[in-house]
Amino acid sequence: MEKIYPPDVYVAESSPEIGRGVFANRAFKKGELVDSCPVVVLLKPLNQLPPRIQTLVYSWSALTKDPIASTAIALGYGSLYNHNNPANMRYEADSTAMVMRYFAHRDIEQGEELSVNYNNAGGAAVSEKDSWFLQHKIDPIVSH
Repeated sequence: MEKIYPPDVYVAESSPEIGRGVFANRAFKKGELVDSCPVVVLLKPLNQLPPRIQTLVYSWSALTKDPIASTAIALGYGSLYNHNNPANMRYEADSTAMVMRYFAHRDIEQGEELSVNYNNAGGAAVSEKDSWFLQHKIDPIVSH
C-alpha cells in the first residue's frame, strides 16, 4: 500500500466571496506531485446524490474508466481545492491505491492558492466550458 505523507500545503482564507482555500507552503515545479488524498468511493451516480454532496464529489468512474457509475469524496485537502480555469494543478485517480493525486500543471510559487478545474471530469487543468457550474446552477467565482 502506498505511504501518504503530509503535503506541503495549508488551508487559509482565500477571499470573502470564496471562503477558505488551500495554499502552497513551498514552491512546486511543473509536473511535481503536490498532494495525494485517499478517497471514499460511493457506488452511486452523481444524479442520485443529494445536491450539496454533488458539489463535493469527483466522477470516479470517468477518472478510472470504470463502466460502473460511481463518485468519490477526496479526503484530506482533496475536497477543499477551489476552481480556476486554467487551474494550476491537474488531478488523476488511482483505483488501485484508492487515491486522488494532484500535480502541478505549471510552476507554482510558495503562498499561491492551489486550484483545480471543476469543469474537466478528466482532471485536466484547462476546459473550454463552464459545464460543472451550469449543471449545478452556480455562478463561477475563480480563485486568485
